[in-house]
Formats: sequence, structure tokens, C-alpha cells
Amino acid sequence: MIRRRYRFSGAVQGVGFRYRAVHAAREAGVTGWVRNESDGTVSMEIQGTEEQIDMVLQVIQQSRWIDIRDIRMKEIPCEEEREFGVKDDWWY
Repeated sequence: MIRRRYRFSGAVQGVGFRYRAVHAAREAGVTGWVRNESDGTVSMEIQGTEEQIDMVLQVIQQSRWIDIRDIRMKEIPCEEEREFGVKDDWWY
């Protein structure tokens, strides 16, 4: 089990990124969250096996509206949680 924090930039807000991420994550059986950031990027923390995480990323990148130009990734400690969902956006 691993946990990673991702920061996606490009055309990632207003294109269904969070919806697609939640759907893919729940299908893959991973936990974590996704949210929009004030600078136009999207942050995501995701926890599962490397294969599960790769599956989620592939689904997100296959969207016809999402155009990821840069991905930053950092390994972080695992957390105790039960599901994957949308976290309150930066303005809340």
C-alpha cells in the first residue's frame, strides 16, 4: 500500500477532472481525495497499490476534455480512510 500526492496542471478545472477521478478511484478501490486549487491546478492524494493508482491515472488521462500538461508527484505516508471523494476546494 502506498500514498501519493499529485498536482496536475493544464486544462484540469472545469472539464470534469474531479468527477472522473472519483469515478475511476472508486472503481479501482483506492482511497483519498481530489480538489481544485486557487492557481488553476488540481491536487489529489491517492492511496492503494501502484497498479490501482496507475489505473486511475490512465482513466483520468483518457478523458477527451482533460489536458494534463504537467504532473508533480510526491510519496507521502499512508492514512486511515475508507473512501475516495472530493475535498473542499481552496475557497472553502
